[in-house]
Amino acid sequence: MKLVSACLLGINCKYNGGNNKNSKIIELSKQELLIPVCPEQLGGLPTPRPPAEQSSNRVIDVNGRDVTKEFINGAKETLKIAKLFGINEAILKQRSPSCGCGEIYDGSFSGRVIKGDGVTTALLKRHGIKVNSEEDF
Repeated sequence: MKLVSACLLGINCKYNGGNNKNSKIIELSKQELLIPVCPEQLGGLPTPRPPAEQSSNRVIDVNGRDVTKEFINGAKETLKIAKLFGINEAILKQRSPSCGCGEIYDGSFSGRVIKGDGVTTALLKRHGIKVNSEEDF
């Protein structure tokens, strides 16, 4: 059993109202129980919502609104789900400000990628949960 970014399973929870359906993840769901999570929704943000990126220790949306609190709350709720189900592994969406694993956007909304983890990934890792991106899968 693993946590997985809900958007990878084709659930329309991406910032723009769409998804990031991934055929490899869909195939895995036929063999293993995957628990879908969208930390941004769990943190109280709507879908659709303005895109957001990490900038220093904050998460700021494209309109300049600080949404750090929502991202932290979503990460905490995701961790609660992982603990509830005894999950020790997750597959999360690369470059997302919540779910990015090793790569995130740089906060300039220019498409530039830097090394780093999303808010949820960082929290899960601190609690001993292995996190991979769909690109590692």
